[in-house]
Amino acid sequence: MIIVVAKISFHSQQDRDLAVERSAPIQQATRDQEPGCLDYCFAADPCAPTVIQVYELWQDSASLAAHFDHPNYQAMVELLSGLGFVDSINRAYLTERDEPVYGENGEKKTAFFE
Repeated sequence: MIIVVAKISFHSQQDRDLAVERSAPIQQATRDQEPGCLDYCFAADPCAPTVIQVYELWQDSASLAAHFDHPNYQAMVELLSGLGFVDSINRAYLTERDEPVYGENGEKKTAFFE
């Protein structure tokens, strides 16, 4: 699996909030229409009024690469570019291993990936 995380900054909170609101249909379309998309969320950062935090989960490299050629991707780029977009920082991470954060009974773990 591939996890994409990003931070998108805007000129103002109003621009950011409008981007979140108007991008919701594109987010849903990406989830519904694109094979290999397991999650796709652009959400307002509650601690930074001009920032959207992005979380994407893709089945594999091919599905993420195909996303960049999909009309949903182009629609998102056009939307964000027209709404006070200032800057973005983004990274993709390949996950080969995963495990639950908590134990079977909800207990805190003391170590991971041992």
